[in-house]
Amino acid sequence: MNKTLHIIGGGMAGSEAAWQAANMGVDVVIHEMRPKVGTFAHRSGFLAEMVCSNSFRSDDDERNAVGLLHWEMRAANGLIMEQAALHRLPAGGALAVDRDPFAESVTARIMAHPRISVSYEEIPELPTQGHWIVATGPLTSGALANSIRQATSAEHLAFFDAIAPIVYADSINMDVAWLQSRYDKGETEEERTAYINCPMTKPQYEAFIDALLAADKTEFHEGETAGYFDGCLPIEVMAERGRETLRHGPMKPVGLTNAHKPEEKAYAVVQLRRDNKLGTLYNIVGFQTKMKYGAQTEVFKMIPGLEEASFARLGGIHRNTFINSPTLLDDQMRLKSRPNIRFAGQVTGVEGYVESAAMGLLAGRMAAAEILGRTLPPPPPDTAMGALITHITGGAEAKTFQPMNVNFGLFPPIDAKGGRRGRKDRYKAYTDRAKEAFTAWLS
Repeated sequence: MNKTLHIIGGGMAGSEAAWQAANMGVDVVIHEMRPKVGTFAHRSGFLAEMVCSNSFRSDDDERNAVGLLHWEMRAANGLIMEQAALHRLPAGGALAVDRDPFAESVTARIMAHPRISVSYEEIPELPTQGHWIVATGPLTSGALANSIRQATSAEHLAFFDAIAPIVYADSINMDVAWLQSRYDKGETEEERTAYINCPMTKPQYEAFIDALLAADKTEFHEGETAGYFDGCLPIEVMAERGRETLRHGPMKPVGLTNAHKPEEKAYAVVQLRRDNKLGTLYNIVGFQTKMKYGAQTEVFKMIPGLEEASFARLGGIHRNTFINSPTLLDDQMRLKSRPNIRFAGQVTGVEGYVESAAMGLLAGRMAAAEILGRTLPPPPPDTAMGALITHITGGAEAKTFQPMNVNFGLFPPIDAKGGRRGRKDRYKAYTDRAKEAFTAWLS
């Protein structure tokens, strides 16, 4: 029997899966359709390309669930976390990276591994034989999506995902905007000044909301219906939920002091985060959008400090697909009807770069263990990886299954002996318990 592991998709999940399996002694072939077959969101043929944000979110591994997931991936010698550390950009307490050098270096590491090869081709159908991992991400090709639908006898769930615009730094008016991380978070001055902040008065905010609601937007095709993942809502959808929604979301002014007018409290603040190491590009945080291009430039130039902004990339919207994993997958991430095939990454219904890579890490290890003649049990549910895989393979309600970020609500509750814990103490207890359990699982 062929002992080679085949992986469809070279994104975060596919790259991590290949790395883990190869390091366990298994030969791996990554089948990546880019750059021969492009997608709406990708710009290159590099593996692990970041198509939306350049942030892996919080790196706090003591009181934050995603930071804990970072810790677990580092403990498991994860490739994605290794390369993220090498290409880190100042972002306060977040782990943001210089996206192009990051993808280039992941690709170089994969290409240099003696047990990994990359075949640039589209796989249009689910294979019937061999060991396979489907890690195609949210932009699964139409042909493969149809094959998956036929094999599972179940419809894909669908939602729409939006991309935030990127601005050239030298086009931002720094006489209006200022550099500061929220609450001055960060150990160095560079980290404490990792964001550009654009303040708004109440009249400016109200006018911005009016323009946002009135702007021309991308319409869905007839008969095409889908929901949005709450973690990546277009800003105009947030605005439709209430005029104050943005001011309590991505435009919240708390923890920020205008360096030009420290005595004035902004009514709302738009933040931009560095998108490359040179500091020449900044993305507008939380400003995923489905506005048409012309409307975007008009509306975003209403933001104080961005009146003369030049855009390296405007926002956009695309259709994402994911499977109903609680119904279709077993606890080894195998398709119940076709156990030679595993699924990993966003197509399983986890949301975010880190969560996708983590599920790739598990799928790669589980597949390699099976090829080597043994079974690797899932991590305990009180670890971050264990909480995620438990959620997608049976912990979630199948009828209402939606993409999910890692969060402490997925973990078994902490026993609060001796009285109620404060939130920070409770989160620290979650991470302490998880680290001990994950270390034991690794061994």
